[in-house]
Amino acid sequence: MPQLGRPRQPLLSRERIRDTALELIDAHGLEDLSMRRLASQLGVQAASLYGHYPTKDALLDAIADKIMESVDVSGFASADWRSGLLTWARSYRAALAAHPNTVPIVASGPVHRDLSLRRADAVHGALVGAGWPPRHATMIGASVKYLVVGAAATSFARGFVDDIQVYLDRYPNLVQAHRLREHAEQIDGESFEFALTALVSGLALVYDAVAVGRVQASPTRGSTTSGR
Repeated sequence: MPQLGRPRQPLLSRERIRDTALELIDAHGLEDLSMRRLASQLGVQAASLYGHYPTKDALLDAIADKIMESVDVSGFASADWRSGLLTWARSYRAALAAHPNTVPIVASGPVHRDLSLRRADAVHGALVGAGWPPRHATMIGASVKYLVVGAAATSFARGFVDDIQVYLDRYPNLVQAHRLREHAEQIDGESFEFALTALVSGLALVYDAVAVGRVQASPTRGSTTSGR
């Protein structure tokens, strides 16, 4: 009996489809991704993809979860919520910086994405476990996400041109702005760190105030009142 030849293309899998789609997004942007273009890249018909991902949105959810794999929430295990926030935010920004064209996908929220929801659950649970009221924990999670997504979505320093004449005559306080693009990576990174540490330092003050309020609201055991 003649032996069947090996297939010219590797068999499709959810992982291969997802990773190829991410490569296309990295190279060409989110707007250029289509199931037809993805199928062409994989050497198959578009209909073959739908057995693994019923919709393009389902594929984008898988890509978002792939990005979230490198987001580190292990710092919360130390019971130091400050350290947990710093580790989480830095790894979150690094994950998006590695795939900047995916920022709109991740920014849209966890929706039904399992890994994204597990990350959110870990952060929220750790904050509440550390003594933050649930409402505060929700706002902290949102605040860190706003900071991270904003930092990943745009560059402050690259928003200036490197021509000094643009600023010299009309904007006397921006005469060094032409140098920002040259040092954009350093400036953007340090600005993110500045904002993140300021946020965590400010939250520490709020945390202390919340703790004081909790103590004052709790009745003292065995206390008595006496009239004067």
